[in-house]
Amino acid sequence: MKNIITATLVPTLASTFAFLSLTTAAPARDLSISVYGASQDAYRRLLYAPFEAKCGCKLIVEAGNSNERLAKLEARKGAPVIDLAILPDYSAVYAARKDLIDPIDVSQLSNYTKLYEFARDPIGNHYGVGYTFYATGIVYRTDKISISSWKDLWGPKLKDKLALPDISSSQGPMLLMMAERAFGGSDPAFSTGMDKVAVVKGGVVSFYSAGTELVQLFQQDEIWAAVTGRFNWPLIKRLKLPLAWASPSEGDSGGMNVMVVTKGSKNRDLALQFMDFWLSTEVQEKLAAERIDSPGNAAAQVAPEAAENLTYGEDNVRRIHLVRPDIIDQQRAGWVNTWNEKIKP
Repeated sequence: MKNIITATLVPTLASTFAFLSLTTAAPARDLSISVYGASQDAYRRLLYAPFEAKCGCKLIVEAGNSNERLAKLEARKGAPVIDLAILPDYSAVYAARKDLIDPIDVSQLSNYTKLYEFARDPIGNHYGVGYTFYATGIVYRTDKISISSWKDLWGPKLKDKLALPDISSSQGPMLLMMAERAFGGSDPAFSTGMDKVAVVKGGVVSFYSAGTELVQLFQQDEIWAAVTGRFNWPLIKRLKLPLAWASPSEGDSGGMNVMVVTKGSKNRDLALQFMDFWLSTEVQEKLAAERIDSPGNAAAQVAPEAAENLTYGEDNVRRIHLVRPDIIDQQRAGWVNTWNEKIKP
């Protein structure tokens, strides 16, 4: 009888403990993120899925362009849906000014010290952390012209053969800054740069808004030079034309994308874990290897064939003059008004 009782009780107790374990286990958590729409399949494979496996959580992804997503953050102020957002640095400045985001406790980021110095606190007060950056420079036809300075864009050979970014695009302020620098201006509002663009506007084939327009313009021999972000270079290179990325004496301009944590997020700890995972050397190298993001992690190593398509390496980093995001935030409305008066057809 003793053996029968023991045999009966053991499975019963085991079942009870199993039941208690199931009923007291913490439920799986969701982390909601707001990101750009590009390269989402690759992000899912290289970033989202590995993090979900690591954290036992689920990522809810809201994708779209930065202006639309920023508007949603503002509309949801006080009742945030998103925990972590990816924004251009100047949009993050706006978000901080509107009290839409909170400072980041960088002591919780084990990969923070691996970042380039300029990526650690790009908008001030630790409201954002830079995970990638890019150069804005000049692509040109080497069989038609030579480019050694930004001033060369104003040369007679490029009349009716030039494409420049519209002020409404992310590249517009970068163009203004480099024109300001090239022609000796020092106005934070880039008034010299604006005037110089106005001078050359009659010879500009397109003030483009989407970088994909440049592929067709080069292909049809409508343009011989264009100002664009480095992220467009892989697309343009596929044309198999005699094209090069210029190395002007003044250097290149550039911009940065940052991660921010929304004010009132209920998953701040999980957001910081995801942020740290994204900044890790391993993840940054995988994204760079597939030509998706130039690594903000200075320890990341990128093979030459991938690096050619990115803003990578000490020489490229040293050449970049980043436009201060607070200047873009302060000046953008005025730039648009002046552009419409002086430049827009």
